[in-house]
Amino acid sequence: MKVAVITGASSGIGEACAEAFAQAGWALALGARREARLVELAPKLRQLGSPEVMTTALDVTDEASVEAFAQKVEGRFAGIDVLVNNAGLAAGLDPVVDGKDSDWRAMLETNVYGLLRTTRRFLPRMIKQGKGHIVNMGSIAGFQTYANGAVYAGTKHAVKAITGALRLELNGTPLRVSEIDPGAVETEFSIVRLKDQTKADAVYQGMTPLTGKDIADCVLFVVTRPAHVNIDHIVIMPTDQASVYKTHRRPS
Repeated sequence: MKVAVITGASSGIGEACAEAFAQAGWALALGARREARLVELAPKLRQLGSPEVMTTALDVTDEASVEAFAQKVEGRFAGIDVLVNNAGLAAGLDPVVDGKDSDWRAMLETNVYGLLRTTRRFLPRMIKQGKGHIVNMGSIAGFQTYANGAVYAGTKHAVKAITGALRLELNGTPLRVSEIDPGAVETEFSIVRLKDQTKADAVYQGMTPLTGKDIADCVLFVVTRPAHVNIDHIVIMPTDQASVYKTHRRPS
């Protein structure tokens, strides 16, 4: 029985990853701040084919929460095959001159420190068992920057650097490290960032964005390659999007 640990699994890309792994017959350890959403999701995942689904509250910005989550996972499963560091967010669209500390802190704590804390906690177990695959959720913003997105892009550049360093640090072990870098994906991302449904809908107006399933397909592909194959990173964009600042939009 293969086991996938997924953070931020209550919606969007995380939920889609859980469904993809369930359909492939993997056991699941799911964490998110909205534990009730995970509890509601669990029966569907079992119906899709997951032999075992563990759900628990997880706030990656809180070291004690990460520790409690990891202890529960390790108490439930003998081994861990995949860690998907999916928990992440964007907060605000302000230029640096008008930026809010609360927004900056939320992005740094979740996208950078949260990923590091979770990886640090599960990595020794993977090294000891002699197997494991860490998949970090990056972004096209880790390769390009855009006005009013300095801190979000900064956090995703950090994810890119952390992923690359992990690859070097783990070279010579059987462990693998990959990064998935999506363009525009229609999830709760924009409503969380903009806190306005109309503005969030406008982000995807006139174009066909990616879906959570599109990204989950990439994650599952990466982790099911033969043991001697490491997919370092996948950049996946909607056909309508050529860069963070170039998107084709059809008239309404």
